[in-house]
Amino acid sequence: MKKIEAILRHFKLEDLKNALSSKGVHGMTVTEVRGFGRQKGHTETYRGAEYEVDFVPKIKVEVVVSDADAKGVVDQILKTARTGQVGDGKIFVSDLAEVVRIRTGETAEAAL
Repeated sequence: MKKIEAILRHFKLEDLKNALSSKGVHGMTVTEVRGFGRQKGHTETYRGAEYEVDFVPKIKVEVVVSDADAKGVVDQILKTARTGQVGDGKIFVSDLAEVVRIRTGETAEAAL
């Protein structure tokens, strides 16, 4: 099993949710996060004063899928979240040792 974490722009979330649902992904966790990479933040003006925004707001989407589905899910995230501009985000793929559904005690892929 694989855990796929994607950091992306806020306005891409709904499109990504719909795209992953159509791919058979049954659940996801979404977190509002802030950070920076090459984009480094930006300058904004509020009431005439300029200030630096060092940490850019983003969305982190986490999904867990079978090994067989991981490549297709990553490809779908790339296709849906890409704008071609700096700051589109990143995708991290990790191996999972075990998954347990709390309600039933099911393990491994049966718990997905």
